[in-house]
Amino acid sequence: MLKNFFSKIFSWYKRNYKINLYITAVLFLWQLVHLYWMATDVIALRLFGQELWHVGKVGNVIISFVDYTEIPALILGSIFYIGELGREFKWKYVLFLILLNSQWLHLFWITDEVVITQFTGTAVVILPAWLSWSAIMIDYLELPIIYDTFKKTFLSLRKSV
Repeated sequence: MLKNFFSKIFSWYKRNYKINLYITAVLFLWQLVHLYWMATDVIALRLFGQELWHVGKVGNVIISFVDYTEIPALILGSIFYIGELGREFKWKYVLFLILLNSQWLHLFWITDEVVITQFTGTAVVILPAWLSWSAIMIDYLELPIIYDTFKKTFLSLRKSV
């Protein structure tokens, strides 16, 4: 029964490959906004003592929303690369799945809020600084996947024209 369920999902996914690719790429585009904010706000504050891009209260709400789009991006990205593995085995796709799914550790264990409170000295529980830096590095492990999905999107769009 479960095998039949997954078979139907991947059959649908293959028929709608391009739209799924485009949705995945758009979700990852949002992640670039989040990574830019992370670099210019959180990391800059820690390294230089000031934010290079202060987004304010409304901006922080928007960035939080953008950060939560990471969950569907991870799910759709994982489905996308499982599908790619089904079409053709490449170690690159296995690596991308590992990098993508390492994000769950960051999302549910060391969140951006934990990192910010650690870096600003307002944390209730003090964690080692390397743990916060590890969470940030995990966030940036998406970059190769973002590049790959954008590349596939542009190649797909070029073929359509």
